[in-house]
Amino acid sequence: MEGRPAFDREYEERVVLRDAATVLIRSIRPEDKHELGSGFERLSPLSRYRRFLGPKSRLSEAELRYLTEVDWSDHAALVAEGDGGEGLGVARFIRTHDADWAEAAITVADAHQGRGIGRVLLERLVLAAVERGIRRFRFDVLGSNRPMLEMIRELAPSASFQNDSTVVCVDVPLPERGERNGEVFRLLALGK
Repeated sequence: MEGRPAFDREYEERVVLRDAATVLIRSIRPEDKHELGSGFERLSPLSRYRRFLGPKSRLSEAELRYLTEVDWSDHAALVAEGDGGEGLGVARFIRTHDADWAEAAITVADAHQGRGIGRVLLERLVLAAVERGIRRFRFDVLGSNRPMLEMIRELAPSASFQNDSTVVCVDVPLPERGERNGEVFRLLALGK
């Protein structure tokens, strides 16, 4: 990698959503523990179930540390923040034992779903992963989570989908570093 990566602990970007609202997309920070915990508590039971593929009522202190104290090499996370500092969503990847693969996940606060926040977070997460040599994302998505599955299908037409009884395992090839016109994430401008 030449120079400093665009996506690191210092990353911040103002983004205009499809509803013309502006949100801040930035790196997660250790001091986000409280807001992440509060945001989790504000999620509906369905959103929590979708994110963790099972019931979950709270995040432990150890989980909050793990989710906010990322190394920006094998574990990266971005947050979407409203004008008052309210957490609107979070996206992360965690590199697997295979250095070319990472598990990825996105959560958007219930009141802000459908505004394009998940898409913006996913697009930036892809760029951060490509900077680190990650070639594929794997998402485990409940088969009933149609909005997430539709977003992946739209942004990554070459993704492969494998169903078990309730969970869809989605493998998404990421663009090569510097690729600008590939099919994968065709809506993503890769020249950042």
